[in-house]
Amino acid sequence: MEKQKIDRINELARKKKTVGLTEAEVREQAALRREYLDGFRANMEAVLAGVVIQRPDGSKTPLQKKPIKK
Repeated sequence: MEKQKIDRINELARKKKTVGLTEAEVREQAALRREYLDGFRANMEAVLAGVVIQRPDGSKTPLQKKPIKK
């Protein structure tokens, strides 16, 4: 995510604490936060995809997602 967008997220957060946001700014803040979180999650998944677990016997296995329990 570009530095300008992160700066805008921070600017909106400060404004929300002091004077409040307009409806348009609330929507903008939500969209920017969603974009930031999506990028963060994609980056974290890429990092975790490169993680390999080495067992005591020397074998290596890639990290796997846990099944979702319902």
